[in-house]
Amino acid sequence: MAEDQSTAARRVAAVPAPGADRTRQAEQSGGAETSRPTSPLQTDLGNTSIADTVVQKIAGIAAREVPGVYAMGNAARRAFDQLTERIPGSQTNASGGVSIEKGEKQTAIDVTVVVEYGASIVEVSNTIRRNIISAVERATGLEVIEVNVTVSDVHLPTDDDSSDSSNGAKTSSTGTELE
Repeated sequence: MAEDQSTAARRVAAVPAPGADRTRQAEQSGGAETSRPTSPLQTDLGNTSIADTVVQKIAGIAAREVPGVYAMGNAARRAFDQLTERIPGSQTNASGGVSIEKGEKQTAIDVTVVVEYGASIVEVSNTIRRNIISAVERATGLEVIEVNVTVSDVHLPTDDDSSDSSNGAKTSSTGTELE
């Protein structure tokens, strides 16, 4: 029985009572209790939570602002977006091509883009990263720990020409209409 009491006494000494850490920190800092917010979203007056879609939209808009970005998302995503744009009253999807992992203080962002032919993929990717990090951190207070950029395609100027002749007429390589 004596061993049980001494074991219990050691447990009580090892596990501080609620608030004991703050008391110990206050004593170590000269008696003044200071509580620092752990992030701009967590303050003494309350916490702010941000939905994933908010971060996705901010990142999507920031990526689209970069010169050399033709479109966002893979081919299936772009086809779906074109269909939804034709529906009256539908909204443009600003978060297409963006996926995120978000915690309370940090976020990681993955972006899929189509780059215009002639643009430097390295420069476009680095500019996308800088723009997204700046926009998301400024707007949300979340720390962006990484931005992964996937280039899924290169948009060629001839791609626009082939979509313009969608009236069903076939043309030769010289541009004359075939019957």
